[in-house]
Amino acid sequence: MIESKLTEALTKAVKTLYQQEVKPAIFQIQKTRPEFEGDLTVVVFPLLRLSHKAPEATANELGQWLMEQVEEITGFNVIKGFLNLEIAGTYWLSFFKSAMAMEHFGFQPQRDEPPVVIEYSSPNTNKPLHLGHVRNNLLGWSVAEILKAAGKKVIKVNLVNDRGIHICKSMLAWQKWGNGITPQTSGQKGDKLVGDFYVLFDKKYKAQVAGLVKQGMDEKEAAQKAPLILEAKEMLVKWEAGDAAVRKLWKEMNSWVYAGFDITYQRMGVDFDNIYYESQTYLLGKALVSKGLEENIFYKKEDGSVWCDLTNEGLDEKLLLRADGTSVYMTQDLGTAQLRYDDYHPQKLMYVVGNEQNYHFEVLKHVLKKLGKSWADGIYHLSYGMVELPHGKMKSREGTVVDADELMEEMAATAQKTSSELGKFDDFTPEESANLFEMIGLGALKYFILKVDPKKTMLFNPEESIDFNGNTGSFIQYTHARIRSVLRKAKAAGITPDNERMAGLSLEKKEKSLIKLLYDFPQTVEAAATAYSPAQIANYSYELAKEYNQFYHELSILKEEDPAKRDFRLLLSGFTSQVLRTAMGLLGIQLPERM
Repeated sequence: MIESKLTEALTKAVKTLYQQEVKPAIFQIQKTRPEFEGDLTVVVFPLLRLSHKAPEATANELGQWLMEQVEEITGFNVIKGFLNLEIAGTYWLSFFKSAMAMEHFGFQPQRDEPPVVIEYSSPNTNKPLHLGHVRNNLLGWSVAEILKAAGKKVIKVNLVNDRGIHICKSMLAWQKWGNGITPQTSGQKGDKLVGDFYVLFDKKYKAQVAGLVKQGMDEKEAAQKAPLILEAKEMLVKWEAGDAAVRKLWKEMNSWVYAGFDITYQRMGVDFDNIYYESQTYLLGKALVSKGLEENIFYKKEDGSVWCDLTNEGLDEKLLLRADGTSVYMTQDLGTAQLRYDDYHPQKLMYVVGNEQNYHFEVLKHVLKKLGKSWADGIYHLSYGMVELPHGKMKSREGTVVDADELMEEMAATAQKTSSELGKFDDFTPEESANLFEMIGLGALKYFILKVDPKKTMLFNPEESIDFNGNTGSFIQYTHARIRSVLRKAKAAGITPDNERMAGLSLEKKEKSLIKLLYDFPQTVEAAATAYSPAQIANYSYELAKEYNQFYHELSILKEEDPAKRDFRLLLSGFTSQVLRTAMGLLGIQLPERM
């Protein structure tokens, strides 16, 4: 890396010019801004206390010294306190030649250290996956892949929320109004069938509450005393007591949902190394709560409920067990965290969960620390903003969610409509067209979601996501197909690029710009891994595609008369397509060979 060599040289320069010993961290080296000449810029201001001179004078002295001592530096200019350095074309060509020979350019070998366990998806078995789950799944899967690319060992896990009052609501509604219907008899995906009964429960429950209010009962009291909610709570108590009939129905309905989830996950392109179930972890959580109660870490109220007092930590009192002895989300999260630690002894337990749960995970960490779990410091909540729609927020119980399956279907249909209007794929077979529309549609969806910084709330508009000219997955896919077309034409013409012809080549401005962007890929992967941000990979991919298109339009490739230049540009094109595939692959996006 030229930055490392430059840092070493600057350390020597400061010692020689100013008789000062400094640590490398003092040097700020960054890419030169596009409006200035140069490749790398040294920020001189931190060095003024060493030189005791004006910024321009210091920068000029350092620039002159580096020109004389570092062969890769061929020129410099000074803009106030910024030293802009020009790196020799021979360096960029040497980098390019060595990078092409790497099997996994941009990736680090896996380090021998404890793994990162990253949880994402976390669906409930009372409803199908929706748009919010789509962002969760795509973000979690992509962060896992980026961490692996940066050399981390990663365990991808899912926690299925398969028990609780919300699950009982779907079960009870099916019992009352299902008439024995199944996914097989209805022709409906199991997760959607069960989700419909969850919506039906809410509809019937609200009608009961309204009826009680009409009879003169207070609305809050009516919500607690409506027969349906009392029956659902009774079913939950029976479930925790192991009632055979309740457990049998629970297993059957959950099996319908899992089959539906699997179809959705497969189409979405996400997977897991291990799946945990709340029904298998809540008992471990209850045992931890009992232990904390015995050791006076927690306390019991008069109604029998168990609490943890976190007021000294600047939080509040947290319920851990209800008065009837049933668990809450925190109970099972305690058990799940302990189980994952026992399974993997990870360096970090990462949870990809929406920002409405920020407080929950702060509490989880504090409760575990109160229980003496030193590894609780490794808990990290990868908080992300909600996905909103042009017409407002989604509500599961009211049935106003954007279904994940329907969204993916809509994206493929939008891709087909947009592409057909442009007349791009008239020569494709029906099967080729269907595969391509799926690739474009899902690529557009994934890119549109992942290019936004995770912490930001985002507005999703399917129509805006498929555009062959903007900052979209479709634009990057089209650029890749363009590169592959150039390479196919070269092969058809019998041209086999020879990289030995690069020696002594003088780089055009656009060739150098493209190589410099390719050079940035490993650092981009590292930065994205540090920030847990696929957006950095997405936006890098867009910049690389945009830069290639400028290169393609400004310079001749196949018609270039100089064989050395032609071969170099073909090799540069091929390597660009490789890096685009690698980068977009970290987002779960496929790039087509032709479009």
